[in-house]
Amino acid sequence: MIRSMTGFGSGRIELDGTAFEVEVRSVNHRYLDLRVKLPRALAIFESTARDQVQARFGRGKVDVSVSSPGNGTPGARVEIDYEAAGRYVEAARELEKRFGLDADLDADALLGLPGVARVSDAELDVGRAEPALRAGLAAALDGACAMREAEGAGLDRELRERLAGIGALVGALEGRSGSVQEHVRERLRKRSRELEADTGLLDEARLHQEVVLAADRLDVSEELSRLRSHVDQFLSALDAAEPGVPLGRRLDFLCQELGREANTIGSKANDAEMAHSVVDLKTELERIREQVQNVE
Repeated sequence: MIRSMTGFGSGRIELDGTAFEVEVRSVNHRYLDLRVKLPRALAIFESTARDQVQARFGRGKVDVSVSSPGNGTPGARVEIDYEAAGRYVEAARELEKRFGLDADLDADALLGLPGVARVSDAELDVGRAEPALRAGLAAALDGACAMREAEGAGLDRELRERLAGIGALVGALEGRSGSVQEHVRERLRKRSRELEADTGLLDEARLHQEVVLAADRLDVSEELSRLRSHVDQFLSALDAAEPGVPLGRRLDFLCQELGREANTIGSKANDAEMAHSVVDLKTELERIREQVQNVE
């Protein structure tokens, strides 16, 4: 079953009392364009996260984000320099004694003075952090994969329906093409008989050549045969699709080949009914091409 490139999934981990949200978002892209955003405390695991995503996705623009709600800092701790705080208190009391100032110094003001307090990040236990990140990312990837597969199932149904419509149009063009060629042959024969009646002359060899050339100019049997072949290849590719194995570029190539044959038929179709069928054919192909752009 094919997969879409659009998906979202989320996970959650907790380390040293701090919760982290893990999110995976993906949209369509020609190749795998992966961006990983980790908090500073987990930055050393970026390559690990990249490998984990690449093992699950073959194409798409994928954004992986790990964040702590409320911009919390994992294991943040406050370190106080009590000696520096004591010197500030002594200085305040000295000012009060010498100059008669009101030198009340509460804890809030004291903590705001330079050198008294410092906030630092505690180092995470690597042995615990890496498996926790893997588990949270796996949950987010599972969710994104499930969404991509669900959308892929819808794409698969629509593509098969439109390919069936193309098959019907090819059948109609085949039937009409034979009638048009026979009509042209009969028109040339009729014109030759009229010329013979007017002039008494008839060049059988020239007539045969004109009939052959006219039929050849209108013959689209090879193009229709290739159309059927491309449709069969398209369906075979859908049947053989495997999760994580990129297929979109192959389908896009087949769309280009289908379009090329449709254009050739359109240039040869010297008939209003065939021209209308070609317009319908091109419309269906354009809709298929649009859907293929989101196939992994």
